[in-house]
Amino acid sequence: MSEATADTGRPRSSRLGRDLRAAVLVGVGLGVLIFGSLLLVRQWFIALVAVSIAVATWELCGALHRDGGIRVAVLPVLLGGQAMIWLAWPYGTTGLLAGFAVTALVSLLWRMRAGPESYLRDVSASLFVAVFVPFFAAFSTMLVVPADGVGRVMTWMLCVVASDVGGYAVGVTFGRHPMAPTISPRKSWEGFAGSLVAGMATGALCVHFLLDGPWWLGLPLGALLVAVATAGDLIESLVKRDLGIKDMGSLLPGHGGLMDRLDSMLPTALVSWLVLSLIVPVG
Repeated sequence: MSEATADTGRPRSSRLGRDLRAAVLVGVGLGVLIFGSLLLVRQWFIALVAVSIAVATWELCGALHRDGGIRVAVLPVLLGGQAMIWLAWPYGTTGLLAGFAVTALVSLLWRMRAGPESYLRDVSASLFVAVFVPFFAAFSTMLVVPADGVGRVMTWMLCVVASDVGGYAVGVTFGRHPMAPTISPRKSWEGFAGSLVAGMATGALCVHFLLDGPWWLGLPLGALLVAVATAGDLIESLVKRDLGIKDMGSLLPGHGGLMDRLDSMLPTALVSWLVLSLIVPVG
């Protein structure tokens, strides 16, 4: 995201070519849907994750096939992804690992039908999709299960949102030094600094007010989530540059596809579950 251009009678676009007004409206709508599910019946959040991951998986598989000629084992990855998310609810890491292991095995067998040509490339892509999308997302299921699960999920999501907003605001205003010019030219070190400040401040507030933990523990949590969120964004940017595309899809006006919104959320779900389990033990 970045600053909007002057009003010329057309939708306002950011320096990244986005319709900023649409992006904000869609972002607010998604936030209402997510936090509404958490506050009403927190288990609804799991269903929302499951649907979102199915869509994101479909988008990523479609982009790999359409623009890269890569034959992902779509059905095994889709069904296996749902198994990972729903098994992680009652069975935790055991259910998640079992779902992933079966998904990996079936994907390897599924691709055998097309013969040896590009077999290693295709199964590697299938495993990448299974790990990066449903496997990482399943940790958000385990975040919401404990009694204080709403606070844990909100801490995770608010830190990542704060990272995006802080990085956008500072990057647009002061960004001069590219962080990864060959991967994401508009991502700057100044923006990353803004993300760190916003993420750490949000982490401290969330750990204190939502989880009743020492506020200072939220500082390293926020910094770590900012770093991982940035890495997730860069990983998806690498995939898109490799495929020669701008977005994974067009489902969300101003954002691209759903996968384009989840790139930073997915790996941070894993890190949030791991770190919060250590610094704020479940009572």
